[in-house]
Amino acid sequence: MEFSIKEENGFKYIDEGEGEVLILLHGLMGALSNWTDVVNDFKKDYRVIIPLLPLYDFPILTTGVKSLAKFIHKFVKYKKLKNFTVIGNSLGGHVGLIYTLSHPEEVKSLVLTGSSGLYENAFGGSFPRRESYDFIKEKVEFTFYDPATATKELVDEVYQIVNERIKVVKILALAKSAIRHNMSKDIYMIKVPVCLIWGRDDKITPPEVAFEFHQLLPDSELNWIDKCGHAPMMERPIEFNVHLKKFLDRIY
Repeated sequence: MEFSIKEENGFKYIDEGEGEVLILLHGLMGALSNWTDVVNDFKKDYRVIIPLLPLYDFPILTTGVKSLAKFIHKFVKYKKLKNFTVIGNSLGGHVGLIYTLSHPEEVKSLVLTGSSGLYENAFGGSFPRRESYDFIKEKVEFTFYDPATATKELVDEVYQIVNERIKVVKILALAKSAIRHNMSKDIYMIKVPVCLIWGRDDKITPPEVAFEFHQLLPDSELNWIDKCGHAPMMERPIEFNVHLKKFLDRIY
């Protein structure tokens, strides 16, 4: 990742470009680097901000999607941001949905890609063989349509995380929190324009999840990317950015 990470007031984040604000939220096994191609493409015309979500920082009893949404609220207030677009992948999309429901006055639009919030096949539910590198490699490859997208660097990153006991405990708590916090009865209240960009071969939040989001969200559009899994902005960045640009051109 070639962007500098700023640290202020307990927040770590990337802040590139100028203009209307895009806030990018990564997933449970994600990192700031997941968004490299989006930042590079959009920082010419937008101010692109990626806060590092404190996945492992909350006490175990308050580790959950609602705590992450509150964290985003604190970050937004601290940075004095208004009228922005939230773009979330996987767990980040779920956090974006909760934040948008709680603070509709701040959000201009929402983009979801492989978002949890309705249903997902969790990373595995548990890590009975977390010491096994091959097992972790297989799990990371499951995220993508093309297993080659799971680079050694990416697998190494996840392997390191799941072999730290306290991180595993927090990851499982977050995954369970996401599954428990089903939003099907609430998201009809989200009135801002929503762009769904979905991999047609997503095995973690399968295509029927995207259809359900599309049906439940009053002002939504659904865009498909073929031969693509759970993280389109990583696996098919060119197509992802084309869909995102069309949507943002319509919104701004």
